Amino acid sequence: MLFKFFKVKKFERFYIVRPKIFKDDRGFFMETYKQSDFEKFLGNINLVQDNHSKSVFGVLRELHYQLPPKEQEKPVRCIKGKILGIAVDIKKGILIKI
Repeated sequence: MLFKFFKVKKFERFYIVRPKIFKDDRGFFMETYKQSDFEKFLGNINLVQDNHSKSVFGVLRELHYQLPPKEQEKPVRCIKGKILGIAVDIKKGILIKI
C-alpha cells in the first residue's frame, strides 16, 4: 500500500493520510490518490472532485457546513509549509486542533 492512514478518534470519518514518496536524482514521485488503496482502509468511497489552491499566510479556507444529501468529504493536501487543521462537530460542540 502506498499510503499510511491515521484515524482522528473523535470524528467518525476524519483521517490523516500520508503518501509514500519515491525520491531519486531527478526529483520525486508520489500518488496523491488511488481508489483501491483508499477503499482498503476507508471502505466504499466516491471521490468526485479534487481541487488545488494556494493561499498566502493568514488565509482561512475550507470552512463548510453541509447537510445530507449534499454533504462532502474533503481531501486537503499541503505541498509546502504547514496546515493548521481545525474540525468542529457542531452537533456536539467539540473543537479539536488537528
